[in-house]
Amino acid sequence: MTLLGHSRIAIDPAVCGGRPVVAGTRLRVADVLEMLAGGASAAEIVEDFPYVGEPDVRAMLAYAVALAD
Repeated sequence: MTLLGHSRIAIDPAVCGGRPVVAGTRLRVADVLEMLAGGASAAEIVEDFPYVGEPDVRAMLAYAVALAD
């Protein structure tokens, strides 16, 4: 199930224990946020995980900001 306003983010109890992931993948939002916090760039993340794109990384950041509000 994708989230209203966050079509690139999905939560499914059968995938990664229901943690938010990039829709259609098992790449968890928390893992990408940790990589970004550790200094990785969006381009580096896309290089390491070619099944996601920079728009997915931006969507994960937007999702995190929405949760913080």
